Amino acid sequence: MKRLILLPLLLLFAGLALAENVTRSAGYAIHHNAFTTDSLAPEVARSYGIQRSTSRGMVNITVIRETTDTIGTPVQARLKVTAHNLMGQKRNIPVREIREGDAIYYIADFPVAHREHLTFEIEVLPKGQGNPLHARFDQEFFTR
Repeated sequence: MKRLILLPLLLLFAGLALAENVTRSAGYAIHHNAFTTDSLAPEVARSYGIQRSTSRGMVNITVIRETTDTIGTPVQARLKVTAHNLMGQKRNIPVREIREGDAIYYIADFPVAHREHLTFEIEVLPKGQGNPLHARFDQEFFTR
């Protein structure tokens, strides 16, 4: 039960504090943001097996089916996340699905360097859909 409350609160505060990005496409909203894992509460990091560190980045993604006059419905999806730096070095970012009640989140953590600027490219295939959706955002990480 405690865990059910922790991640939604984390995502709420992380989104407010770190200017969450939203990409809308084909009736879906893809919420995405990235930050260093030292901003996680120790108990949250521990419960998800994430190392708290200024030199570790984290991305979290939620896919919402938009519905008129509602906040929408979280949906399961297949995600492929890649990131590349300013030198063109590309890396795959494997995500894992977290389900808590009706909420569905995708999270991943990865190493980052001080002032590293990453461009994230997200391919999303919502369950039951034939065509993938795409989102892209940039984040610079400060590790000192």
